[in-house]
Amino acid sequence: MRKTRDQLYDELLVLRSLEGDAQAFEELVTRWHPRLWRHAYCLIGEREAAQDVVQEAWLAMVKGLSRLDAAGAFAGWAYRIVANKCVDRVRQQDRQRRLSEHLAQEASRDHREGAHGSERADSLWSALERLPGDRRVLLCMRYVEEFTTTQIADILGVPEGTVKSRLYHARQELRRLIERESDE
Repeated sequence: MRKTRDQLYDELLVLRSLEGDAQAFEELVTRWHPRLWRHAYCLIGEREAAQDVVQEAWLAMVKGLSRLDAAGAFAGWAYRIVANKCVDRVRQQDRQRRLSEHLAQEASRDHREGAHGSERADSLWSALERLPGDRRVLLCMRYVEEFTTTQIADILGVPEGTVKSRLYHARQELRRLIERESDE
């Protein structure tokens, strides 16, 4: 089978990358990132998660490029790495969902047992219970369990910047829920 120009060029970029040419690897990323992102998005169905998965996959590819048997095998190899990272992400999300449900039940039980008596605390816990599980868990880990963002990142297996971003969005959503409840 005859190779296309693009396939030959990709092989050249892989070979140059293997020789330590950072610019060649950067061009390889530029050429392949959108395709790999679309693949991850199709498998996961979430934009941010797909982006995270592809970034993790690129890190794995940087580390494992020297183990690639043939430069022409790059495409299949890259797609397999992305697919494996997607499987890992789905498993991680399932673990987080189970943890979220458990923590939500614990928080709800503590709340019902009178751990928080003030009207403001009631409003806060009521809004917290209405948050999606992943955001509720994140806020509980940070403000109830008092984990640092670094500790949360280690627990969830995500970059610290991702934790900070998710905490910000979770706080914003919690604020909107509390304001909506006080207006009613």
